[in-house]
Amino acid sequence: MSGLLKEKLNYDKTFDCVQCGYCLPACPTYETMEKETHSPRGRINLVKMVAEGKATVEDLKEPIEKCLGCMACTTVCPTNVQYGAIFEGAKEVIDEEEAKSKPKPRKLMEDFFFQSFFPSSKWMKSLGNATWIYQNSGLQKVSRRFGLTKRAPLHIHEFEAALPSMPSPKKRKDRASRYVRKRPAAAKVGFFTGCIMDSVFFESNQNTMELLLRSGAEVVFPEEQTCCGALHAHSGKIDTSIELAKQNIVAFEEESFDYIVNNAGGCGARMIEYDALFESGTEWHERALHFVSKVKDISEVLVEMDGLVFEKELQRTVTYQPSCHLRNVQKVENEPLELIRQIPGLTLKELDRPEFCCGSAGVYNIVNYEDAMDILDVKMKDVCGKNPAGVVTSNPGCLLQMKLGIEREGLSREIDSVHLVDLLMEAEPRPK
Repeated sequence: MSGLLKEKLNYDKTFDCVQCGYCLPACPTYETMEKETHSPRGRINLVKMVAEGKATVEDLKEPIEKCLGCMACTTVCPTNVQYGAIFEGAKEVIDEEEAKSKPKPRKLMEDFFFQSFFPSSKWMKSLGNATWIYQNSGLQKVSRRFGLTKRAPLHIHEFEAALPSMPSPKKRKDRASRYVRKRPAAAKVGFFTGCIMDSVFFESNQNTMELLLRSGAEVVFPEEQTCCGALHAHSGKIDTSIELAKQNIVAFEEESFDYIVNNAGGCGARMIEYDALFESGTEWHERALHFVSKVKDISEVLVEMDGLVFEKELQRTVTYQPSCHLRNVQKVENEPLELIRQIPGLTLKELDRPEFCCGSAGVYNIVNYEDAMDILDVKMKDVCGKNPAGVVTSNPGCLLQMKLGIEREGLSREIDSVHLVDLLMEAEPRPK
């Protein structure tokens, strides 16, 4: 095998794995699929064998594509194996191998989604506006009445049922890009809007900025920002992911910010690793390090600023489903819980296995639907055991997946799923 292939597969890093098996109980796919090849240990071994010419890239394809990328294995690994780098390297090699035989129409469609659709704020706004028209023109009622949505591929009808109500195109258009305080600001925040977050969960983004304002911050969102690149990296399109990282670094260099805040676990996890995309000692590496030093999840900033008091009592019980990338990559565990506990009247019952992935994982639940539902069923058993009225989470994928899980359990009248920022706004926060 060539040295280049070994380098792309991060062959040297595979030797950090001593095959001890500590990762096995932490891996959702190992639990639900019960195969060694669908565990972190098995996948690393396969990567090593491909690099040594003892297995083919085709042998690697299914085990890698069935991996959620939740990184729960990295939190229990005693030898600190860099599984994320090995996983992304394998994805890149598989994508390059597939490109040789991929039908042209499929390649054109992928190029459109990864190079034009997700990185474009205009496309994201168009998606949100089209969904608003669908929800408010009567099309949604007609489609549901005659079962038209059930004919859509990839179980789209189930995800469509879990979508929140969209804001009008006018409300999107009228949003300002800068919120300046009359009083001196306690901090200047650059807000990362995210692509899916801003398209589907626009109101949660608005609530995030409102929380920052009430905490005493000035909020700006640079209009030249783009997709974080997580979806691209997890699909093997590393070069495009690097270009998106560069665009975001440039966009947030336009002004001096105390924090670069996001409210999506997956986006934040990607952005705090931007420095790893560039060779140490280069100009881009230095610029990425500066960017990374300011990236924070909204919960971290709200706790750090400590500028809010919640006035409204919420007399109900909730549980908290942490985003894997917020917990396992960003290492943010306590801040969301601390904020939830500040809400008067609210009872928090923590999950028995909060570290277990919900099965969303970007587009995993779309392309690996049945496997994702097996994982979701495990999660919902834990959720239902707490008998909550709400599931709080902090990532768009988790939010939709939990809504889907609640629908599957037939509990949509008893349980709701909400983003952390929406729950905090419901509790009527005011400045201290």
